[in-house]
Amino acid sequence: MSQYKKLLLIINPVLRHSPAIHHAAALAKASGASLHIAALVQSLDILALLEEGIREKARQSYLKDHSDWLKDQEEKMRGRGIEVTAEVAWADDMQQAILDHVSEMQPDLLIKQVQHESALKRAFFTPLDWYLLRHCPIPVYLVGASGHALPRMVVAAVDASDTESSNSELNDRIIQQANSLALQCNAELHLLYACDISAAYLGDMGGGGLTLADLTRELRRDLEKSFLRVAGRFGVPSDRRHFMTGSPVSVLSEFANEQQVDVIVMGRVQSHGLEKLLGSTTEHILYQVPCSVLAV
Repeated sequence: MSQYKKLLLIINPVLRHSPAIHHAAALAKASGASLHIAALVQSLDILALLEEGIREKARQSYLKDHSDWLKDQEEKMRGRGIEVTAEVAWADDMQQAILDHVSEMQPDLLIKQVQHESALKRAFFTPLDWYLLRHCPIPVYLVGASGHALPRMVVAAVDASDTESSNSELNDRIIQQANSLALQCNAELHLLYACDISAAYLGDMGGGGLTLADLTRELRRDLEKSFLRVAGRFGVPSDRRHFMTGSPVSVLSEFANEQQVDVIVMGRVQSHGLEKLLGSTTEHILYQVPCSVLAV
């Protein structure tokens, strides 16, 4: 049975060649879920310069153009046997408009194209995608620029370094989401852990004790055993288990590019302090990988 019954796709109707539409349609078809497309249009500042009567006509004409295009997309999807509805609406506050749609519809998944923002802009404003990762109460599927519309390779990125129950539960949710997505799409499921151990020098820890290098090797062995236990619990084949060393963002981006990954499934946690300003691993991955990211 599919884990998805209702999908919500948020699009910018100006970007009519967005891959998010094809990804959402393919997932709805594969899972048998209904799909609602919300084409949210931000207010045009230039319209404020027009007289009131002319401004209203311009707004309606602008919406009608997008509505006609969206109706054509609906008809094509229905022709493929997809249950789909759609709407075009103004959104003065995009963040709140999206969360309101989630609250009203209660979908199983929010789908949206990744919206790239410059590092300078990120320094002063929280990107829309980061905001959704932090505040959206349901899993968020952010569609990248590459990858098959229906995934063929799904990677669950887990953290085996923390055995606390909360982290273990998050790992379980990540793998369960990834496994369900892979099963629905007839894709390969891979498990990856980026082990970040820094050992810049060899130093004696004193009194004939272990060197830093020895401790690093021991820690690496323990973490690899922990990772293999997680993989074993979910029956992930040995050739699809990837224990790699390095910073998570670098490891995941290199792996995604080299292996032509379609979707990376990652966890998202509540940001605090400096991380809230700089962004979490999941948030930074959005700007480093060409594939889609499913955050749970």
